[in-house]
Amino acid sequence: MFNFPDPKTKDPKQWRLQRRLEVIPGTLTWLTIIGMFALSFIVPVWIAVFIIAFDIYWIYRTIFITTYSVVAYRKFQEGKTIDWWERCQNIVDPAKYAEEISERIAKLKGQLGESLSFFQKRKVKKEIRKQETFLQKVREIGENKDEILDWRKILHVVMLPTANEPAEVIEPAIAAIADSNFPNQQIIILLATEEREDEKRRMEKVNHLKSKFNGVFRDFLVTTHEVAAGELKCKASNATYAAKKLQAYLDEREIDYKKVIFSNFDCDSVCHPQYFAALTYEYITDPKRLQRSYQPLPMYHNNLWDTNAFVRVIVTSSSFWHMYQSTRIEMVTFSSHSEPFDTLVKVGFWPVNVISEDSIIYWKCYSYYHGDYMVKPIYLPISLDAVLAHTYWQTIKNQYKQKRRWAYGIENFPMIMRAIWPDKKIKLSKKLGIASEMLEGHHSWATSSFILAVLGWLPLIFGGADFNESVIAHNLPFVTRYLMTLAMGGLIVSMFLSFLLLPPRPAKYSRKRYIYMFLQWFLVPIIAPTLGALPAIDSQTRILFKKYFGEFWVTDKIRK
Repeated sequence: MFNFPDPKTKDPKQWRLQRRLEVIPGTLTWLTIIGMFALSFIVPVWIAVFIIAFDIYWIYRTIFITTYSVVAYRKFQEGKTIDWWERCQNIVDPAKYAEEISERIAKLKGQLGESLSFFQKRKVKKEIRKQETFLQKVREIGENKDEILDWRKILHVVMLPTANEPAEVIEPAIAAIADSNFPNQQIIILLATEEREDEKRRMEKVNHLKSKFNGVFRDFLVTTHEVAAGELKCKASNATYAAKKLQAYLDEREIDYKKVIFSNFDCDSVCHPQYFAALTYEYITDPKRLQRSYQPLPMYHNNLWDTNAFVRVIVTSSSFWHMYQSTRIEMVTFSSHSEPFDTLVKVGFWPVNVISEDSIIYWKCYSYYHGDYMVKPIYLPISLDAVLAHTYWQTIKNQYKQKRRWAYGIENFPMIMRAIWPDKKIKLSKKLGIASEMLEGHHSWATSSFILAVLGWLPLIFGGADFNESVIAHNLPFVTRYLMTLAMGGLIVSMFLSFLLLPPRPAKYSRKRYIYMFLQWFLVPIIAPTLGALPAIDSQTRILFKKYFGEFWVTDKIRK
């Protein structure tokens, strides 16, 4: 029986270890903030040197992330041009498929002898390189032909957890699944409702959706979760309850778990038409499919044009971050993603007493397979709702709460360390890398914008007359300004990419709104500390002082 550490463990030794690990992130953050204030009085020269070094590090980090965001953008654009349904159907016979691709390449090469323009030839050559790369991939897959599954035997289950979201928010998500180019008779919708929602409103929602999509899918299942003893009012406990009901459903029909792909979608997730074809292709061709999670790229496009500038900057930056993460082998799951149901059963589904469930399922699987587990990116978008409330100010408040909930993901750090550290099958270097990356990521989230915007000037304010007459004091403002000007290059690239990724402009908005989309990026110096760092400090401080969240805060879903 696989056991994953319980954050609410009753074992005194394990609880002491849990608490020691819990206090690390908040302690590091507050030591940095308070330490920079105090040391600006005591050793201002050393703080000034640290600030310059930090600025240089930030430039390197910005260049690195920006470069790989551009790489991810190119993969994203290419992913949308691929006919995944064609690949899904033909890969079952890789030898025959390789012959078809070879013939396709030969025809393309034949076109180069025709009277084409320079740009037409370049386009054909690009397509030839693309097909040749894919041909090599097909041949590699063909070497393990016996490992390829038949796409016709695959069953998709899409779970949509809902607490109090109205039917008009959930309906577009289900409609997008119905409109995808994968057979609907191989798809089951699992609507996971909560008993604590008003029963009349819940049943109206359920009846409307079941009636709307009656006969469209293989089945339309509905579960109603009632919070049990030891559980939190959270998405994770609802997901686990629904998944266990699904397990019983599959057992009754003797369906092989290994042929079931389980997608845990936010109820506002609007998938790309080719997502399930791409997901199926990646799953059936990977011999280690049970040791994979699958992650599309989250884009907050459902209502991006409707929300305000502060939120647009936050969610667009979040999309860029996940694009960058998709290029890294250390990528973890976030928001809407997919896993083999067989693996979910083996690890016991989601912990029922944690707030942050997006990535913890990845870490449970990582622990179960002793580190031999990874996330495979699907370079297709999945569109989500950006935060939007009835008033401008309430929208900003809700965005703060959502970011605070995301930052509360550091609650997983103690569980992850308790799970992987005793495991001798996981290399020490991997353990140290995971620990340092989690701590650095959340520490940087909470402190970097304050160091850049505020704390960097403290030596000049509190350093005293002797320091202010020094060479480093005279040069600090100029060096900092120059380095931060260089770092602005990353922001410019982000602005450019944000326009490339924009969904079509709704007819109700004039072209003038593009001006607001441009000007919103000048709010970054305000947004970074207030809606970026502060929510992270808030979450880490709550955990530091055991002021844990008692339930999952559900973002209000408002549609204009």
